[in-house]
Amino acid sequence: MITVISPAKNLDYDSSAPTQRHTLPELLTHSEALISVCRDLSPQEIGSLMKISDKLAGLNSARFAQWSQPFTADNAKQAVFAFNGDVYAGLEAETLSEETIDYTQQHLRILSGLYGVLKPLDLMQAYRLEMGTKLANSRGKNLYEFWGSVIAEKLNETLTESGASALINLASNEYFKAVDKKALKAEIITPIFKDCKNGQYKVISFYAKKARGMMARYIMENKVNDIESLKEFDVAGYYFSEEATIKPNEPVFLRAEQS
Repeated sequence: MITVISPAKNLDYDSSAPTQRHTLPELLTHSEALISVCRDLSPQEIGSLMKISDKLAGLNSARFAQWSQPFTADNAKQAVFAFNGDVYAGLEAETLSEETIDYTQQHLRILSGLYGVLKPLDLMQAYRLEMGTKLANSRGKNLYEFWGSVIAEKLNETLTESGASALINLASNEYFKAVDKKALKAEIITPIFKDCKNGQYKVISFYAKKARGMMARYIMENKVNDIESLKEFDVAGYYFSEEATIKPNEPVFLRAEQS
């Protein structure tokens, strides 16, 4: 199975990566096209477009200006170690064994507004360009129209290379919407994580994001390759609930209220 996750807004380019091994993103021609559009935006336009502060707008304007090839260990960092959000706190990639990193490189993909699809060890220069951004470009009025079927086609290549027929969607709705479902040649399985709060089970964003990262790690460490094995996920108190699962391809995992 292939697993996809979302990127994170926060980045960590201060700490060193636990390995020097790296690869390069495969869709950089598309990334260059987006960078050229973003470079034409003023900091004020970036702030308005992304709904961010003047300080962040200035930072990202500078990032777009500085973005350049070739990517090296001096000007970029492996994606799985550069992203620093709730999903990645659950994944804890920096503590994965070399063997598991090899498996992760083959079976985990990170969706990205700028890079399309990233392998974990792909070098990545700092950026902020969320998939939901309504950035007008030569292909349409937003990033969904820009990427079209490109992301799905790249995922199909990964599915074929690994001999996989299923894709585990651990990405957010915002990012998985960028995957053309009609073009994707795989069964899609979307786990749902619900935590108990005040006696009711519901999706709580912070917990769900971290759970997606924990499940991604579980899949990689245990080389999970079928839905039944996926249901054995039992990290941090989560457990599969047959009763709560309504659709077979949307297995529900529950967890008792956290004190």
